[in-house]
Amino acid sequence: MIKRSDVVMLGLSAGVTGSLLGGMMLGVGMALVVAGANIGWLLVLPAAPAGGVAGWMLARRLARDVPEG
Repeated sequence: MIKRSDVVMLGLSAGVTGSLLGGMMLGVGMALVVAGANIGWLLVLPAAPAGGVAGWMLARRLARDVPEG
């Protein structure tokens, strides 16, 4: 059975991981764009979805622990 603390930890870890991943991609990409390298857009555009994928993967791991029935 999933406890409330498991859901809280999932939210915290997904938020921190997603923020770090998306923020790093956004920061590096924007630095490249400002410097004139258009390749930076390849990091800027998928920054938010990449951060969300981290939370999705953590939620799938928690869902595996749920007993069926």
